[in-house]
Formats: sequence, structure tokens, C-alpha cells
Amino acid sequence: MTQPVVKLRNISLGSGRPKLAVPITGKTTADILAAVDPIKMAAPDVVEWRIDFFEGVTDAKQLQQTGQWLRSALGSIALLTTFRTHGEGGALELSDADYFKVCENVLAGKFTDALDVERYHDEADVKGLVAKAHDNNVVVIMSNHDFDKTPSKKDIVGRLTSMVDFGADVAKMAVMPQSADDVLTLLTATNEARKTLSQPVITMSMGDLGKVSRLAGEVFGSCLSFATVGAASAPGQIALDHLRPELEDLKLS
Repeated sequence: MTQPVVKLRNISLGSGRPKLAVPITGKTTADILAAVDPIKMAAPDVVEWRIDFFEGVTDAKQLQQTGQWLRSALGSIALLTTFRTHGEGGALELSDADYFKVCENVLAGKFTDALDVERYHDEADVKGLVAKAHDNNVVVIMSNHDFDKTPSKKDIVGRLTSMVDFGADVAKMAVMPQSADDVLTLLTATNEARKTLSQPVITMSMGDLGKVSRLAGEVFGSCLSFATVGAASAPGQIALDHLRPELEDLKLS
């Protein structure tokens, strides 16, 4: 089976080395835009704007204006916009209805290249949001995060498979390991999903135990690794200027 590839602005997810994403977690428009220059100097492939940290996230006009300024400031770097809900490790608690409204406001602002859509909300709402994203030529990275444990290999593959069934362009799963065995479970599940799914996957085992999973994507099949320039957005993220040479050292010839 040929490896599935998804185009995201000027990059291809699913071919070659894992691409590198860094988060922006600023609370104000000024904080967000101030983060851009240091990030551009580090030259990641993707910026993930974590809008759950943004104080103006529920004000459609403020969200869209800031998003448009950010899109312009990033130049050629791809932009992934993510509202991470509180139950999945995010900074702000919103009702499901408000979560979907925020995501729709992002799409209406026409500034993002990709939208994170959490899998475990109402199925009809999730599918509706995927359709709206695709109508706007926005890539859907569908996600699920378990900050407590690592599910079984069968469960991880099942969740990733369901995301693809729901229309995800890329399926993403992040889990928390309690042991080295848990990290192996995540990597084995990633390899199986890479071999069986029709879309690329992003996986990570979080925390210090899981750091190896952030390095091993090319071998096991995770197409994107999250690094840092400044503040981290999840436990175990590695500084971009450390991660890039490590991925280069581990590349498959």
C-alpha cells in the first residue's frame, strides 16, 4: 500500500521525515504576534495556534482579526488552529455548542490551513464540522488525547480508524505512558495504523517516558512531531533546535 500523503500549504504530511510543528499559546493578540519572529527564525513546518489560551477566543471578530494578522505574519509557514477542550488537556472549559461555534468562527475567518477537530463529541456535529472545513479547503486533523493512561493497541488503532471513517485528513492520538511497555504499545499501534489506514497519522506518547516517540516517527509512521520555541503546550515536547538534528540523525536513507 502506498503511503498516504496530505498536502498542507507547502509541505506534505506522510512523506519523508516527520514535519515539525510548534505551538503559540499567547493570551493576547500582542503576545501571539510577538511569538512569530522567534518562531520564523527557527523555521518550523507548521505553527499550531492554541486558541484555547487566547482571551478573545469566544469573540468571533477578535478571533478572526487576530487569526488573519497571524496568518499574514507567518508568511509561508502552515497554520494549524486548535481549540483543545478542557477535558483533553486544554486551557478553557467550553460547552460543546460553544466549542463547535468557535471552530466555525475559525473557518469563517479564512485564515487557517488546518483545523483540529476533536473526535469525541457528538458524531453528527463532528461530521458536520469536517464537511464545513472541507468546503473551505481546510485540512482536518482529528484528535484524541488521554492524559491519564495508554489505551490498548487495539483501542488506539480503533480510535485512529474511526477518525478516518469520520472524514479526517490526518488522525492524531496522544497518550500518557506509565511504563516503557506503554510507549511500545503506542509505537506498535502507530505502525499498524500506518500500514492499514488510508490517511496519515500523528501519534505521541507524552511526558519524559514518551519522548522517544517524538523522535521515532519516520520509523513507526507518525507524520508530525510537536516541538517548542518558547512555551510548551504538552508534557514532553522537545526544543525545536534539539529535535530537528535528532530527526536528521535518525532519518531513513
